[in-house]
Amino acid sequence: MRSHRFYAPIELKKNTSTDLPAEAAHHCAQVLRYRVGDELVLFNGDGFDYLATVEQIEKKRCQVIISNRTEPQNESPLNIHLFQGIARGDKMDLIIQKAVELGVKEITPLFTHRCNVKLDGKRLDKKLQHWTKIIISACEQSGRAVIPQLHHPVALNQLKETKVDSFYLEPTASMIFKELNIDKSVNLFVGPEGGFANEDLVHLKSNSCLGVKIGPRILRTETAGLSAVSILQSCYGDL
Repeated sequence: MRSHRFYAPIELKKNTSTDLPAEAAHHCAQVLRYRVGDELVLFNGDGFDYLATVEQIEKKRCQVIISNRTEPQNESPLNIHLFQGIARGDKMDLIIQKAVELGVKEITPLFTHRCNVKLDGKRLDKKLQHWTKIIISACEQSGRAVIPQLHHPVALNQLKETKVDSFYLEPTASMIFKELNIDKSVNLFVGPEGGFANEDLVHLKSNSCLGVKIGPRILRTETAGLSAVSILQSCYGDL
């Protein structure tokens, strides 16, 4: 059996025994049918992977012993903060999942003039929990041991200028990513379905955000942002 990766938001130390959290224990013992002696990999977001072996399985309890700690060398040297206009349905789930796989470090869901998704109160809390699970699952799958930060959704017109190079996707822009000079960090703004409204563009430009195009075709929001991240990683990151 190949070793699977499990997220365990607990303290992990080499040469110690520990019980897996309930969700990881269920997935390990009940879903994947691990047995005593099988190996697995744990991570808790501290940047390390922990090689462990199943010591004991008892009903809903799964105890492992940690034998080694390694540091995956798979974090991009480019710090991409994706500001994504909130998309409807499972499109936002797809964007977040693939952005994590591509190495994005931070994600901020964005309310814009053309955003038709209403999130507040308990619905917003539930959605944030759902997106967090998607991020963790994408880290398990892609081998990342550092969990990207998910920020609270914010209205575009509430954002202020930062010292980080900032760009927004605009089909009519003249610049392309290969013509830029990006160092270590970049803010990437992607509009929702329908793109940015004029009011959004005025605010972005007033905060020193530059428009960039990614080709001659108009892409859907779930395609545009991920394509831009891929280009940035290819030009300035590790793809």
